[in-house]
Amino acid sequence: MKHIRWLLLITGVLLALSARAEPPLATVPEPFSGFDPASIYTIKYDDVDAFLRAAVIDTGRSNREKAEPDQAKTGTRMKVKVKRSTINEGNRFVYEAFEGDDNAPNREMLKAMRQSLEQIPTAAPLKLFSRDEQLAYWLNLYNITLLDEIVAIYPKRNLKKVVTGKNSILAQKVLNVAGVPLSLDDIQHTILRQNYDNNRLVLYGLYQGHIGSPNIRKQAYTGQRVWYQLEDNAKDFVNSNRGTEGYEGDKAFKVSTFYERSAAYFPDFQQDLRAHLFVFLEGPELQALKAASELDPDIDDWTVTDLYGSYDSIGGSFADNNAALVDSIQNISRGANGLYSSNFSAAYSQAVTRAPDLSRFSPQLAELLKEIQVREERANEQKQGIVTVEEMGQAAEPEEPKEEP
Repeated sequence: MKHIRWLLLITGVLLALSARAEPPLATVPEPFSGFDPASIYTIKYDDVDAFLRAAVIDTGRSNREKAEPDQAKTGTRMKVKVKRSTINEGNRFVYEAFEGDDNAPNREMLKAMRQSLEQIPTAAPLKLFSRDEQLAYWLNLYNITLLDEIVAIYPKRNLKKVVTGKNSILAQKVLNVAGVPLSLDDIQHTILRQNYDNNRLVLYGLYQGHIGSPNIRKQAYTGQRVWYQLEDNAKDFVNSNRGTEGYEGDKAFKVSTFYERSAAYFPDFQQDLRAHLFVFLEGPELQALKAASELDPDIDDWTVTDLYGSYDSIGGSFADNNAALVDSIQNISRGANGLYSSNFSAAYSQAVTRAPDLSRFSPQLAELLKEIQVREERANEQKQGIVTVEEMGQAAEPEEPKEEP
């Protein structure tokens, strides 16, 4: 009997260890290491763009005001505890429109979009694109995948255990890109950090589903605008209560725990993060940062960024207190089937018809890929081997990443 107990205990430990997520990759896999700085090729994200415009509510920049205390609603004594300093901040994603059997088509749309993005490097190797074009790709893939993962577990109000710890969805190998199993942590901590030389701006493109993370934008990232979009997200996050908080005279200046979880981007955490914040911080908090002797990563809000705060039946501070939200959701309707947007049908039609084919790419690249396909078919017929991308020109040496503004 004692032997059986020990066997069960050992088995349990082994299962627990096997369930733990793997650490991020040490080096960038070969399919994602090359690029062409002179490339004119682009990737199209019209489906992602239509989807985000329909499903994301832009609440505007933070004014650093705290929400009013929540009051129990008529007919119930229930109150939901919220962080008044942050509950009204951050863009919202209409997770409610993906909940239940009636909204299964919306979930299928999101899944199809994720799979299409995942297969892009199979259709066109990333080394054909510039670094900026690749950066937009990784950010779009990261965010759409993250949305798809959270939709699968919604409604779940607190995401702390979802995005941190040994079972974090960020650390699971949920993607397979060009034959390489990848986690979202692999994208953040290996591919983006190494390919862009620790450029901290890339962090602000990594939405993580909760209020305490950088914003989900209403537009897809594009190679042409990606650095502007990241700078805009940086200004928003740094100048919000969910990013920083400080008062003149305080020794410690509070910052988001998101920076602590991204400490690899700040090797000398105190000095590097302080210098980074000085670039974007505005208002009284700037003087508070100058006077503070240390940074304290103490700010977090793990509340999912849904529309009604995951407690629609009893109300919530966000729905009650943010007048800007009420104005911005006039085309979001509440019906028998829950929340939906009239724009979803357009986004859905674009997503389901989007295959990992040539329609994803600019005309010049589509023509090149057609030529390669024809040559491969001829080579196979003549049994002379396969034409590779390298035959079209060697991958360029890595270029210097853009500096923070």
